[in-house]
Amino acid sequence: MTAIRLLLVDDDPLVRAGLAFMMGGADDIEIVGEAADGSEVEGLVERTRPDVVLMDIRMPSVDGLTATERLRGREDAPQVVVLTTFHADEQVLRALRAGAAGFVLKDTPPAEILDAVRRVAAGDPVLSPTVTRQLMDHAAGATADTRRTHARVRLAALGEREREVAVAVGRGLSNADVAAELFMSVATVKAHVSRVLAKLGLDNRVQIALLAYDAGLLEEGADGPG
Repeated sequence: MTAIRLLLVDDDPLVRAGLAFMMGGADDIEIVGEAADGSEVEGLVERTRPDVVLMDIRMPSVDGLTATERLRGREDAPQVVVLTTFHADEQVLRALRAGAAGFVLKDTPPAEILDAVRRVAAGDPVLSPTVTRQLMDHAAGATADTRRTHARVRLAALGEREREVAVAVGRGLSNADVAAELFMSVATVKAHVSRVLAKLGLDNRVQIALLAYDAGLLEEGADGPG
């Protein structure tokens, strides 16, 4: 089995040491580098070719958001998992919109952080329903109406079945769960997800989810666009 190549990025040496100790004990994960600032990330990615970058948000020179945007602009971009204390909700939203595959809290149990890295490496972005609700609540600010209008205009490009899949993805369901709920095969769900990504110009399932809750489609009893 090929090990997942992981790059750790955090300005706190104690946090990096703890992550390295925790991740280094897993047989299927290889830590290929560490960085103390976002300014170091692109060079390290070029040299070490990680599959996943575990990225802190707040760093002194170049923050994790900027580093994520730069990485996701690369043709061979690794997946990015944002590491946060969750005190910077809006920054987390911006990081996910920039193309991060998910995020974990710094006080998340070690086994769950390991699971998040494994899932993202396997192409299954981490989207916790509990944290999704917190993000949705935070997003409901002064610009909510503008975001909702913009999101609904974009989602109007989708067919009815594609929109149903997008909403299910936004609720954090796996492909298998979406297939069971919507009476489709898993292969059909995957095809719909691929079409949704292509039509909306998005990078991953997390961005589908963000657009769905910007549009208000994840609220209890929400109606579709129109």
